Amino acid sequence: MQVRPTISKRMFFLTAMLGLLILGCQSLTSCVSTRELVYFQDTPGEGEKSAVASKYIPTVQAGDVLSIQISSLNPEASSFFNPYSTVALAAERGNQMNTPGSTTPLPPSTGYLVDGAGDIELPVIGKLHVKDQTTSQVKDVIRDKVKDYLKEPTVNVRNLNFRISVMGEVMRPALFTIPNEQITLLEALSLSGDISIYGRRDNVLVIREENGQRTFARLDLTKRDVFKSPYYYLHPNDVVYVEPGKAKAATADRTNQLLPIVLSALSFLAIIASRF
Repeated sequence: MQVRPTISKRMFFLTAMLGLLILGCQSLTSCVSTRELVYFQDTPGEGEKSAVASKYIPTVQAGDVLSIQISSLNPEASSFFNPYSTVALAAERGNQMNTPGSTTPLPPSTGYLVDGAGDIELPVIGKLHVKDQTTSQVKDVIRDKVKDYLKEPTVNVRNLNFRISVMGEVMRPALFTIPNEQITLLEALSLSGDISIYGRRDNVLVIREENGQRTFARLDLTKRDVFKSPYYYLHPNDVVYVEPGKAKAATADRTNQLLPIVLSALSFLAIIASRF
């Protein structure tokens, strides 16, 4: 008849341990106001219009790397303008296989580097000045050049250097490459998994470096005025930084203070429970 009290006491201590653990976890969790997590708190009423910033159209600059693909109705003729394409490389390897003492070439570059003067060097066409032009303008210039050699050519140009960094209190801080050469601050934060509950939405920092000068802008995402900011549309190599709020520091301090106490209490209860 001694079994029931023993089991009852063990259950009591196990329940106490579980309750203490839950209480400790709740104490370590900092309270964040729901209002602090809401974007655009001053949005207008339904149907009301609000101004937005002009879309940013990037231009090619020195140091950029351009991906250029030229195609036509004659793939073999087009391969002369695409020395790194599959067809051109296959032809090159075929020629080398028939040449005694030939070796396999090293992997080529994936794009054309814009030099300090703003020029690129293309096969057959030669040197082209591309600085301060959009990729669409570069595409039109190249297409006009290759019309003398190809019938109904198609040209695709993409800037491989359009990258932005998102860091700080976001879910997935990372360096992102933007294939369509256009991205907003909100889209960049979406790529990073959104701002964490500890990040400040009212003080997001955008760092921009252009023409040898670095500028800093702080944007409040709880206000609709962010859409009017020239920093709403991000530029190549922009850095977005989300700083932690007070709740983050409070959580860290509370963890350092309460964790040793909780662990000691759990150890004490475990020792007592083992004696019954």
